[in-house]
Amino acid sequence: MNTRTKALLNRLPGGAQAALIHNPSNMRYLGGYTGEGLLLISPAICAVVTDFRYIEQANMEAPGYAVHQTSSPTTHNVVAFGLLKEAGVTNVAIEEDTVTHAQYKALVAAMPGINFVALDNVPEALRRVKDEGEIAALEQANGITAKAFDYICGFIRPGVTEKQIAMELERWVQENGADSAAFPIIVASGPNGSLCHATPGPRAVQAGDLITVDFGACVNGYRADMTRTVALGSISAEQRHIYDTVQEAQKRALAAVKPGALCKEVDAVARDYIDAVGYKGRFGHGLGHATGLDIHEEPRFNTTSTGVLEAGMTMTVEPGVYLPGVGGVRIEDSILVTRDGCKVLTPATKELVTIPVG
Repeated sequence: MNTRTKALLNRLPGGAQAALIHNPSNMRYLGGYTGEGLLLISPAICAVVTDFRYIEQANMEAPGYAVHQTSSPTTHNVVAFGLLKEAGVTNVAIEEDTVTHAQYKALVAAMPGINFVALDNVPEALRRVKDEGEIAALEQANGITAKAFDYICGFIRPGVTEKQIAMELERWVQENGADSAAFPIIVASGPNGSLCHATPGPRAVQAGDLITVDFGACVNGYRADMTRTVALGSISAEQRHIYDTVQEAQKRALAAVKPGALCKEVDAVARDYIDAVGYKGRFGHGLGHATGLDIHEEPRFNTTSTGVLEAGMTMTVEPGVYLPGVGGVRIEDSILVTRDGCKVLTPATKELVTIPVG
């Protein structure tokens, strides 16, 4: 039994004798398994329950787990119930944020006499502080991401479309050490820059645009996240002021990051500055979020967060200003919370990059 599995068992909610894990990221974190099915975790047995398609994979990826084959995905619960009965388990914790109502009804039907309780996000809590291996994967992913930014600045020119830029980034990261892009790439040019999560479309970039690119590489399942906004040729004084505002807001927020800091207070550092210089209400999303096996993890930087930073957490810091009809700017880094502050994992420049048009 590996240390992560032991940690889960030590933190099971009161009365629970075992846990069923359905969330793919939690299955990977706890057992190393990346296929379909479920994990059954108890003091007596740790098992992967899956069908023929994943048996060989499960044996390779999860050596500390017994692998139990089902006849089809519809019989996972039946096999798991048999294992629970053998272990004398009657109280089982399940992931209330993952298991759908239909899945819950199927569990109840297949497991008579089992009492289900909420797992209360214990796996996600364990995942908040990263170990050395996780940090190494995130550093590698963010390093590839930063190099991809340097590359794409040489690719962007008047006439290429947002979609072409996104596709080129996707190709480059995969050919330069990443498993894949970490999430669907955002490219927002000109007036589309006011759309925080714009979908890259057919708009051709043109001189005078600010172009926001939000992307990351994925390495061994761990996901980088970086945003930069670049200028294509000369931009207006207003556009430059927006950029300088966001850059300063991010600088101040990064300086506020340290163990023990309240997430909502770090958010306020950037938000209060943006409001004070004339863009009140134009920074409408949270300052950032944790990253790891999922691109959005807990805790989060926002106005209502109850999170407290700890050394070993990996977060994003991504203030922005968005003006409908004009455009927008976002600058984002992935960071590692250290013992006395933070380390920026995305080393790409944050000075405004101006791409020549001639």
